[in-house]
Amino acid sequence: MTGSTPRIRILVVDDHTLFRRGLTALLQRDPQFEVVGDAGDAGEAQRRAGDLQPDVILLDNHLPGVHGVDALPALHEVAPAARVLMLTVSEDERDLSAALRGGACGYLLKTIEGDALSKAIRRAVRGESVVSEEMTGKLVAAYRDAAAPAAQPPEAPAAAGSKLDLLSPREQEILQGIARGGANKEIARSLGIAETTVKIHVQHILRKLGVSSRVHAAVIASEHNLG
Repeated sequence: MTGSTPRIRILVVDDHTLFRRGLTALLQRDPQFEVVGDAGDAGEAQRRAGDLQPDVILLDNHLPGVHGVDALPALHEVAPAARVLMLTVSEDERDLSAALRGGACGYLLKTIEGDALSKAIRRAVRGESVVSEEMTGKLVAAYRDAAAPAAQPPEAPAAAGSKLDLLSPREQEILQGIARGGANKEIARSLGIAETTVKIHVQHILRKLGVSSRVHAAVIASEHNLG
């Protein structure tokens, strides 16, 4: 790592001291990351975020007193440039939907692997939205429940549909798997192909659809009954 590359400054918010310490130790292994502080509740998180102005806030949802999703407005107010990533055990689609509506740039489960967490943090800093693969299907379900047909621009379905026509039959099969919330490994197993092949196809799918995340691709597939 060169001295010209800025480090990503991270604030860890979780009510379990041992988890905070373990996560901090894990993140500090990456020379690009600097854990600048931690907090055990929403009030402390707000104060520390205001003082430290981190690049990324890793926020648990189950905090004492105020849930993490309810703390999002205050965190955005005191640290408007910070990207907030939920890091939680909750697989409830209502928590997922509330977090994204509240301005979180991602929703990750605590079962995530260390390397995947590091990649998610880097993607968040680049301005991307990141959601655990296990939650993709639930995000699509939440989108279906929340979206009213009249809210859709009349030209959007046709435009998206024309892009879907660019996909090969195999790419459409993989997109269907993504829309169902399948991870690359699961999709590969169901189609009898290598996981690396699925990854390559996913990259092609995102490029052809003109989107940056598999979540957005899943929503498009759902809108066109490919899920």
